Amino acid sequence: MELHGENSFKAKSYEGAAFRLKRLERPLAEMSEQERAALPGVGQAIQAKIAELLEHGHLAALDELLEKTPAGVVDLLRIKGLGAKKVGTIWRDLEVESLGELLYACRENRLALLKGFGEKTQAQVMENIEFLQSQSGLFHYAQLEPLAKNLGLALEAVCGRVEQCGALRRRAIVLDTIEFVVEHPKPLALAELLGQSKGVTEVQVQRAETESKGGSEACDCITGRLAEGIPFTLYVPDPKAFERCWFERSASVEHRKALPPNIDLKAGDEQAIYASAGLSWIDPELREGRSEIELAAKNKLPTLILLSDIRGAVHNHSTWSDGTASIEAMARACMAIGLEYLVISDHSRTAVYAGGLSIERVEAQAREIDALNEHLAPFRIFKSIESDILADGSLDYPDEVLARFDLVIASVHSGLKMDKSRATQRLLKAIQNPYTSILGHPSGRLLLSRPGYELDYPLIIQACAENGVVIELNANPWRLDMDWTWIEHARNAGVLISINPDAHSTDGLHDIHYGVLAARKGGAESKDVLNTSNLEEFSAWITQQRMSRLELANNTSSQSL
Repeated sequence: MELHGENSFKAKSYEGAAFRLKRLERPLAEMSEQERAALPGVGQAIQAKIAELLEHGHLAALDELLEKTPAGVVDLLRIKGLGAKKVGTIWRDLEVESLGELLYACRENRLALLKGFGEKTQAQVMENIEFLQSQSGLFHYAQLEPLAKNLGLALEAVCGRVEQCGALRRRAIVLDTIEFVVEHPKPLALAELLGQSKGVTEVQVQRAETESKGGSEACDCITGRLAEGIPFTLYVPDPKAFERCWFERSASVEHRKALPPNIDLKAGDEQAIYASAGLSWIDPELREGRSEIELAAKNKLPTLILLSDIRGAVHNHSTWSDGTASIEAMARACMAIGLEYLVISDHSRTAVYAGGLSIERVEAQAREIDALNEHLAPFRIFKSIESDILADGSLDYPDEVLARFDLVIASVHSGLKMDKSRATQRLLKAIQNPYTSILGHPSGRLLLSRPGYELDYPLIIQACAENGVVIELNANPWRLDMDWTWIEHARNAGVLISINPDAHSTDGLHDIHYGVLAARKGGAESKDVLNTSNLEEFSAWITQQRMSRLELANNTSSQSL
C-alpha cells in the first residue's frame, strides 16, 4: 500500500496489526471468531481480512496490489535499508524494476543523485544487492575474475603448475564456478590444506570423468566454496595427463563434440593436440562449438583483438550528467593509461533522472571541451551525446543541435517492454537518422537482471551497414551488449564494432578490458573495431561521417521539396 501511495493511516494499521499478531502464542487458525474479535488493537477491517485469509488462504486486496506491481519491484523490498516509500520513489523516478537494474543504476551514480538518498545510501544498497545476488548461483565474469586471480596465486604457492580452465578460461560473460587444473602429488592433502584456509568451506574430493573423442579420462576433483560464497573446482590429473586434462576441461561440450575423430589427445600440448588433426591452434575464447573447427582446418581463424589495440575511449559520462568525475579528470585518466582520445557522451535531455543536458548546457559543455582541448593537446576530447531513442524512433534533439556533435550515440533507455517487431522498427528509424553515428547497447539488457528486448538482428545489422552506423559493444560487464554471438554476423556485413566502456567514473574506463574479452569471443580482429583507430584515423572517420550526414540531409531536403 505504501509502495502505491495509498492511505498512510490504513497502511500503518496493517503494519501495527501484523506486529501484534506476530507476537501471539496461539495460531489464529486455532482461535474462535469470538477470541479473534477480542484481540487488542485489531479492528473490524483487519478482523475481516483475517477471516478471508483463514478461509481462502490469500487476500484479494493483496492480490490486486501484486497484480499491478512488477515482481522485481517486490524483490527491491528485500533490500536492507530501503522502505516501501523509497522503493516506490526508485521505481517511479528511475524506472527500475529489478535488483540488477538498481545495482546498475547505483554503478551509474543515479541513486545518489535522487532526492532523499545520497552516496552513503547508494553504497549500502550496492553492498546489500550484491549479497542477495550471490545467492543466485550465477555470476558476472567481472565478479569472478579478481577472485580467480587471488585463488590462482594461493594455489601457486602450494602446487606445481596451475592453469585456469572451463568457462573462466573461455571468458564466458556469465558463469557459475571458478575452475583450475593443478599439479599436486597428493589431492587429499591439498583438499585438507584448502579446508583449513580462512573462509573456504564445503571442501570435498571425488573422481571426475570427461567424455571426448579419445574416450573418457578420469582425474581427482576438489570442490569447495570461497569466503564470498563462490564455488570453485580444481582438477588434479596424473602429471602425464596434465595437457590432455587442461585441453578437455577448457573446451565447451559442443567444441569437444565437433573435434575430428582422428584427433590425438595424448599428442602433447594444446598446439600438438590440434595439429594432430590438421587444425591450427584455437584461442580458448573461441572454443564454443560454433565455426572455429572449420576455420582452424582452413587456417582461417581470426587474429583476435588485444586490449593494447584500443586507442581511445568512446562513450563516457561526466559530472555534466550522471558521472562522478569531471571531463578533465576523465581525460587525464585516459592519458594515464596510454589512450589518445576521449569521447564524452553525456545523457540527453530526455534522461532527466540522469541529469540529461538541455540545449543550453550542451553549448556550455562544448565551450569547456574546447578549452580543455587547447590545454591538453595533443590529447583530444570529442563532443558527443548519448541521445535517447524515443518511442517513435526519433532522437530527442532537433537536427540543428545534433549537427553540433562530433558523433551521436543513439540508445534506448525507456519503454523497454516491446515486442520484437516494435523494438526492431524503433531501432531501424534511429539507425536511419543521418545524425546517428553509433547504435548504443542495442538490446538494453542487463546480464542476470534484465533480458532486454528481442530484435531482428540480421535486419538491424543490415541497416547499420547501409547507413554507415557503428554498433556498440557496451563494455560494462553488467551489459556486454551487443552480445558477442552477433559479432561474426556484423563482421561479415562490414559493420564496425565500437568497444565502449560507458564509463561513469575514471575507474569505469577499465571496463574496456571486459569488452575486449567479449569481442574476442565473437572473433573480432583489431580492424573490426572503431576505437582501435589512432587519433588521426578517428578524426578522419568523424570528418567522413559529417560529410555523409550533410549529403544525406541535403538529399532528404531535396526529396521533400
